[in-house]
Amino acid sequence: MLGSLSAFIASWMVRRLAPLASGSGIPHVEAVLAGLTPSASVGLIPVKFIGGLLAIGGGLALGREGPSVQMGATAASTIGRLLRLGPVDCRSLLAAGAGAGLATAFNAPAAGAIFVLEELVGRFEARTACSALGASVSAILVSRALQGGHPDFVVADSPMVISVSAQLLFLLTGLAVGLLSVLYNRTILVTLRLAERINVGVEIRAAIIGAFGGLIVWLTPHLAGGGDWITQSAIDGTLVWTALPMLYVLRLVFGSVSYAAATPGGLFAPMVALGALAGLGCGDLAHVLSPTLAARTTPFVVVGMAAMFAGAVRAPLTGIILVTEMTNTPSLLLPLLSGSFAAMFVADAMGEAPIYQALRVRAAGEKR
Repeated sequence: MLGSLSAFIASWMVRRLAPLASGSGIPHVEAVLAGLTPSASVGLIPVKFIGGLLAIGGGLALGREGPSVQMGATAASTIGRLLRLGPVDCRSLLAAGAGAGLATAFNAPAAGAIFVLEELVGRFEARTACSALGASVSAILVSRALQGGHPDFVVADSPMVISVSAQLLFLLTGLAVGLLSVLYNRTILVTLRLAERINVGVEIRAAIIGAFGGLIVWLTPHLAGGGDWITQSAIDGTLVWTALPMLYVLRLVFGSVSYAAATPGGLFAPMVALGALAGLGCGDLAHVLSPTLAARTTPFVVVGMAAMFAGAVRAPLTGIILVTEMTNTPSLLLPLLSGSFAAMFVADAMGEAPIYQALRVRAAGEKR
């Protein structure tokens, strides 16, 4: 009941007060930086904040990073307008605010800056790079002063030494996760299309999905939200391998349905959780085939997280740096590069568009 009511209120707030607050918000930020649409008003921030708390707190499988990115971008854009800065400065400030939002959400300052250049802007700009780095560092200093500087996920016995001969296993892991990243993108888009065909109001649809989320919270509370518990359990290797396929399908469907509720919420954390599950499955299989080369599953989980991001978002540098900062595993750089390359190769070969690009094109088509 509470999950249904929370989703209903969040959806109502979005539709009535700030329609741009729906979903992740990252496609909208990209459209603003591309000059395709104006930036959102400051009224989006409280709707995104409260709506995100209600949706994620109510049990929907959504991440915190999308709202953080859009709120950061909107706040920075508002400051630029109040200071009467020029269009170029306002654009750099907006991008920097978005990067600071991502950096704070994952306690990952370098990833926040790289995300701006690789995904939001799509090219290196000295002004934007400087602004993004400054904003990310400033945001992290404040965040760590309030919450501490521990990484999001704990990896035991780090650093890890990976033999050169084991790189083939990580390459194969990236290929497998690349296929799953294509499945992830297509599931999100298909679910959105199916949800639109349901002849009910947006708030009623959100309430129905919220009731489903509330049921999952009641039965298995660890499966709700962004999926941090799932990711940490995969890193620790405490999940039974026979349960991985069912758990993966459940989170995939639940996450896609949650995003179709049109409430504030992001895709990063759920995507990373799915990558962790896929990586654990690949690690278990590799250990059976070659116990010597694949003595531990943890490296495969970390590679799966980055590979899922690389295949779905098509921003490999951001994914590699983000996962490295979240897990504090710089020793896995070469496996991360191998897995991310393979995942991107598969997604590109299958002609799959990056998820945020697909969502942006879809949103533009709805406005016509």
